[in-house]
Amino acid sequence: MTAFAYRNGALHAEGVSLVRLADRIGTPAYVYSNRALVERYRAFATAFAGLDALVCYSVKANSNLAVIATFARLGAGADVVSQGELFRARAAGVPANRIVFAGVGKTEAEMEAGLKARILQFNVESENELRLLARVASQLKRRAPVAMRINPDVDARTHAKISTGKSENKFGIEIPRARELARLAATLPGIDLQGLAVHIGSQLTSVEPFAAAFARMAELARELIAAGHGIRRLDMGGGLGIVYDRETPPDLASYARAVRDAVDGLPIQIVLEPGRYLVAEAGILLSRVIYMKEGTAKRFAIVDAAMNDLIRPALYDAYQPILPVARPRPGANLATVDVVGPVCETGDVIAPGRALPPLDDGDLIAIGGAGAYGAVMSSTYNTRPLAPEILVDGARYAVVRPRQDYAELIGRDRLAPWLKAPAAAKRKTKKKK
Repeated sequence: MTAFAYRNGALHAEGVSLVRLADRIGTPAYVYSNRALVERYRAFATAFAGLDALVCYSVKANSNLAVIATFARLGAGADVVSQGELFRARAAGVPANRIVFAGVGKTEAEMEAGLKARILQFNVESENELRLLARVASQLKRRAPVAMRINPDVDARTHAKISTGKSENKFGIEIPRARELARLAATLPGIDLQGLAVHIGSQLTSVEPFAAAFARMAELARELIAAGHGIRRLDMGGGLGIVYDRETPPDLASYARAVRDAVDGLPIQIVLEPGRYLVAEAGILLSRVIYMKEGTAKRFAIVDAAMNDLIRPALYDAYQPILPVARPRPGANLATVDVVGPVCETGDVIAPGRALPPLDDGDLIAIGGAGAYGAVMSSTYNTRPLAPEILVDGARYAVVRPRQDYAELIGRDRLAPWLKAPAAAKRKTKKKK
C-alpha cells in the first residue's frame, strides 16, 4: 500500500484524502492509484529489457477500462479469457495484435470474435478445442495463430483453488500429449502453430516452480523446433505473488532470471501476463464502520463493505491488510476484532481476529490489496448495488465506474406476462365502468 500514506492525520491516495472521497462519493468504494499502476508496470517491463518481450496485462485481475487503458498507453497488450474481456481490451485501446486469448473453454463465437479481430494468438488447451478452432478459422478463410498451453505437472505451492499446473487440474495439455497435438496441428487447415504457453497458478511466492515450468516448456520448444514446427513464441503466463501479510514472493530480478535462463539460446519472442502483481497493491476498498458490536465471545466491527464487494476472504480465506483512515494515536492500544460485512451470511468476514487500533461507529477503514479480484469479482448479492471505482492521479481523481443505483440494479429484470395479468385486468375493468 505504498501509494497510500498518512498526511495531516488522514490516509491519502496519492494527493487525495480518503476522507474527502468518502464524503463526496460515499462508501464502500474502490480507490486506485494511477502512480502505483504506472510504476509497477514500468518496473516489470524493465526487468525484461534486452529480450523480445511483450507484457500482456491479465484483464481478469481488474477489468475496469481506465485500468486497462493506463497499461495500454504504456505499451501493454492484454491477456483475455472471454469475449467480454476481448471487447473490453479493444474498447480500452489495446491493439488486437497484442492480445492473447487464453481460457480452457472458448466457445465458437469467442473464437470467431478473436479471428475477426486478428489477435496475436489463441492459447489452446485440448484436442477438441484445436479441432473446433481449425473449423472456425477455415470457415472464415483465415489461419488461427496458436500456442499450445502445456500442463507441466509442477506444484505452484499456492492455494489449491488458484493452482493450475498440476496434472489433476483442468488446464493445459500434458507434455507427451502436446507432442501429438503439435503433429496434428500441422495437418489441420486454418491452424498456424506458433508457440507454447504455460501458467501454473496465481500468487506464487517462490521462484522454483516458475523455473521448473519454464524449463520444461523451453525443452519442449527446442524439441518441436528440431522436428520442424514453427515455434517462435513462448507465453510464460503470470502468477507472480505480492505481499498481503507476511509473504516473501521472489523479487522481479529472480523471476526475470528464471525466464532468461529458460529461453537462453532460443530465437523467440516471450509473452508475460502479469495481473495481480500490477494492480493489487494499487487499490484499496474504502469502507465505513456501521456499528461496533460487543458479542459474548468476540468484538465485531460491522462495516458497509461485504463479501459481495470483496469475496477473496470468504472464497480463499485470504488475508487483506486493513488500515484505519484516521491516523492512530502514537502508542494506541490494539484490540482484536472481527471485521465483518452486513451480508446475511456467516461467511461474510473480511478479517477474522484482527488486531487493530480502536474503532468506533462511523470510522473509515482502507482494506488493502483490493486492486486485484475486488471489483471484478463483485456481485449484487442481497441486492446490494455495485460499488464505484475511483482512479486517483496526484491531486485529481475521476469516478471510473459510478455507483450502481437501485433502478439500474433491477432494471434488467422482467415480469413474466402472467404476472402482469392482474394489473391489466384491473385496467380493463375500470374502462368498462
